[in-house]
Amino acid sequence: GLLGIVGFVLVLIAVKYVSDVVDDRAIFNNMLISVILGIVGIVVGLVVGVISFFTVFGRAVGMPSDFSEWFGPRQATPESIVGLLIGVIIGLVIIWVFYIISAIFLRKSFTAISSRLNVKLFGTAALLYLIGAALLIVLVGFVILLVALILQTIAFFSIPEAPPQQTTISQPM
Repeated sequence: GLLGIVGFVLVLIAVKYVSDVVDDRAIFNNMLISVILGIVGIVVGLVVGVISFFTVFGRAVGMPSDFSEWFGPRQATPESIVGLLIGVIIGLVIIWVFYIISAIFLRKSFTAISSRLNVKLFGTAALLYLIGAALLIVLVGFVILLVALILQTIAFFSIPEAPPQQTTISQPM
């Protein structure tokens, strides 16, 4: 709930800070795209689910006649229940697809952090996050996502105080 949102905002702030310290705007931009895609996916999926619900039950609960004419039958029939289930499944698939695309951008961000700060746990967490997002459809993904979030937390605590210096090799003249 609220604690999750606070944690999420803190991660965004941390990624923005890392992006500024290593002077790589792509890190934060990819994270921001990831967040936006995740939110859009949830909103679109929920809208599809709500429309499916009201298509089945809209008239049954006595909605105003001018609005309820847009929706389905007055009573829930077996066919309308199947329609509801199909609508909910379509909504969940939309959320899942957006979540996978979101995970790809999160992986780009965390892989860049991993290479710029030399904290390999970011790369591992990013890979597990992507695998977990892909496997959400078979529910194993929830466990993998939990492991990815734990590794993400450990990775943030493993960041060195000062970023590693980029070494340049100069060619003798």
